[in-house]
Amino acid sequence: MKALMVFEKLRELNQKRQESDDKQHIVALDIGTEFVKALIAKVEDDQLKIVGVGRKRQDVSDMHSGAIADIAGVVQNCEAALSDAEEQAGLQAKRVVIGIAGELVKGVTNTIRYRRPQPDRPLDVSEMEFIIEKVQERAQGKAQKQIALETGNEEVEVKLVNSALVSIHIDGYKVSNPIGFQGKDVAVQIYTAFAPMVHIGALERVADELALELIAVAAEPFAVSRSVLGNDASSNFTAILTDVGGGTTDIAVVNDGGVEGTKMFGIGGRSFTRTIASEMDLTYGDAEKLKVNLGHENIKPTVKKQAEAAIDKTIEVWLAGVELALSEFDSVDHLPNRILLCGGGSSLEKLVEALESKEWYKELPFTKRPSVHHISPREVIGIEDTTGGVTDHTFITAMGLLRVGYDTMMGSADDGSIKEKLNRILRI
Repeated sequence: MKALMVFEKLRELNQKRQESDDKQHIVALDIGTEFVKALIAKVEDDQLKIVGVGRKRQDVSDMHSGAIADIAGVVQNCEAALSDAEEQAGLQAKRVVIGIAGELVKGVTNTIRYRRPQPDRPLDVSEMEFIIEKVQERAQGKAQKQIALETGNEEVEVKLVNSALVSIHIDGYKVSNPIGFQGKDVAVQIYTAFAPMVHIGALERVADELALELIAVAAEPFAVSRSVLGNDASSNFTAILTDVGGGTTDIAVVNDGGVEGTKMFGIGGRSFTRTIASEMDLTYGDAEKLKVNLGHENIKPTVKKQAEAAIDKTIEVWLAGVELALSEFDSVDHLPNRILLCGGGSSLEKLVEALESKEWYKELPFTKRPSVHHISPREVIGIEDTTGGVTDHTFITAMGLLRVGYDTMMGSADDGSIKEKLNRILRI
């Protein structure tokens, strides 16, 4: 009887430890067109420590233009990546944040000017909540119209996936926390990202099949921006973040620590592979192998020349896509003179060379030719890799997803401070 009581007590203690462990860990699932990447991180104070890494290649038919095309296939790949990460971490985390990409994910920064009826009364949380709701309503209407136009479906439903404060001005003065200020004119800039419900529904189904609690869905370019910004509210970080994946290229313009907006277009690493395959009459698999090993000394010079000519064709189209996407940031006086690259597609040397040497930027509001370099995992703020498995720029999006998960967990904590309440309004 005594032994049974001790056993029961131990089991209860173990269960409590496991529940506490669940709350200390986050899973990031970067469901890319080419690979699924899974990271498990432990939350320690305001730091994240990566304790498990997993990765699994997707089949060609699993994804289409950054969105899930085969739920069962993607779930299988996520399970494989997740089990590798769990084995390395020695635990099963329950909370997950998943990235969403594709041309129908719309991220914009909107400004709303609000004239206060009682300028002498200090601004409080409920008034800020009212202003923010107005901005988000306006942004949702715009996103709905844009997606309806692009899909030809008037009934398309969209949902807010991310929201972040860019800036607040009261009577022309910039403030970091508006609560308690007096003033007549409040100008609020908020970045919002919306996605069609059908895409979000597919991600919810994936989380459900994996028996994970989905705590956040993040627009992937927003996640990349969170990876380099960390939690410094006064950051003056300025750059163009470019995530070249297998199916899409995602661009975020960050100015003085605020996300000015995000754009996506449907050209990524697979487009280069397909051009090589069609130009050289190869299977997709052989064309991919050739693309990846192009610098290898065993490749015949004639074969290399043909493959490079095919890549150059796609690079011209890709550069036109970058130029078009950046030209749509019409509210920006000058574009940042720094381009930071991540994602598997950006591993292509000829792509980096084209950005650095061609004249694509001439018609855009740059003050000089932009510098180009890959984001290193070491540059990601507040996230430390303890596994040695997060080796290069291809993991940056997944690291950004961990940061979004951390933001969400901190936002849902019962912190009574006014600043946290304001942040919670934004973390939908």
